[in-house]
Amino acid sequence: MKPFLLVTSRGEDDVAAEEHAAYCRLTGLLPEQLEWCRIDREPLGHVDFSRFSGIILAGSPFTVSEPSERKSATELRVERELAALLDEVIERDFPFLGVCYGVGTIGAHQGARVDRTYGEPSQAVRITLTDAGHEDALFRELPVTFDAFVGHKEAVSEVPSSITVLAGSATCPVQAFRVGRNVYATQFHPELDTAAFTDRVRTYAHHGYFDPVEVDAIVEGAERADVRASHMVLGRFIEEYLASIPAVYSKSA
Repeated sequence: MKPFLLVTSRGEDDVAAEEHAAYCRLTGLLPEQLEWCRIDREPLGHVDFSRFSGIILAGSPFTVSEPSERKSATELRVERELAALLDEVIERDFPFLGVCYGVGTIGAHQGARVDRTYGEPSQAVRITLTDAGHEDALFRELPVTFDAFVGHKEAVSEVPSSITVLAGSATCPVQAFRVGRNVYATQFHPELDTAAFTDRVRTYAHHGYFDPVEVDAIVEGAERADVRASHMVLGRFIEEYLASIPAVYSKSA
């Protein structure tokens, strides 16, 4: 089989390692089947699309909507490299799943408005599929409504015609979307189970996602949530593209 590529940008070594492990657990992939690039540590470089079944872009402490003058040199480099990668991904319609940060990066690439209108504190929320979500290859096997973990400062507030919205929530109308046939993004975190979410909450307690005094209450709420249905997005992405054929996704000559 061809491996998948996971692109991450978590600065903390332990958090980054657990993130890769979480994706392995919930996709069923072995570590060697999920190649890992820490784009915050080293340039992404050339991606040989013919080597991979698909690409997953993980969440990030980076935010697209932050003014450029407030971003570090590393964040600006990451944005440039991801924009160049998405040029190729969109042109090829190559299998791609962007999680949380993926909504901002793909949304901005497509001309969506990405701002802080629909930011959500760390919690479990109820997600509802749209009509398009009911018919989508990755989402149609999910329940009509399901719970998922979120925690984000920014989201898409205006959607261009190139984006098909697949799911939303009461507090964030764009929780998942598709571009073309094979490029996906979720605002929620399908890679987080309760243990991983509570670890993430404690790690980022002072990063502006919520009031630090609320940590214990957030953890208690997470322990009562059942987010197993949200994990199906990862499983379906792997099932759908595991046997991808290079010629299908290559550029026209």
